[in-house]
Order: sequence, then C-alpha cells, then structure tokens
Amino acid sequence: MTDSTPQTNPYRGSTPLSPADEKLWATLVHVGGIFFHILPSLIGYVVLKDRGPFIRQHTASALNFQLTLIIAYIVGAISTLILVGVVILLAAVVANVVFSILAAIAANRGETYVYPLAIRFAS
Repeated sequence: MTDSTPQTNPYRGSTPLSPADEKLWATLVHVGGIFFHILPSLIGYVVLKDRGPFIRQHTASALNFQLTLIIAYIVGAISTLILVGVVILLAAVVANVVFSILAAIAANRGETYVYPLAIRFAS
C-alpha cells in the first residue's frame, strides 16, 4: 500500500524572516546579551543565521562581541590579583550594557551595527 500524500523535506532551506521579524529578533538578541551574556547571541546565530542577511549580521556581531567580553572577563578575573582586574571587569560590564543598547536601537531601526573592539570570530 502506498501513501499518496507528498512528503515534506525537513532539511529543506529555512524560510526567510520578514523584515519586521528580522528587526525584532535582532533587537532581542542584543538586549538579551545584557542579561544572559552569550546565550541569546549563540542561540540566535545557530538558529536564525540562515533566515536572512540582516539577522545573520546582527547575530554574528552580537556573538563576536559576547565572545570578546568572555575574554575580557577572564583577563579581568585573573588580574584581580594585582587589583587592575576590578577596573577591567567594570569596564567590560559597562561596555556590555552600553554597546548592547546601541546595537538594539540600530537593529530596531533596521540599520546594521558592528560592535567596537569586538574580535571577529563568526561571520
């Protein structure tokens, strides 16, 4: 007995997001970085990177920045022994909040944003 219903391929390319959805997800990825650090940008990059060029640029940019911040947190934690680490840690926290807000505003406006001082790991 054969089934005449067409089979869908679950591995077919992802459907692109609408421009409004791309802006929404990009904004959420940036704001999420303030509260959950690397998790939103990593999940966003893995899940949404093939859904449109705008969301790919924003998730890659957020992921690169959060990876750079992890390096800064590690360096700051290690160097707290010589007391300079406290300044590094505070600067990293302030940079995370300020630059994530600026990136979220740019994403909401439909503009691209590249974090300053971010090392490029993902593209």
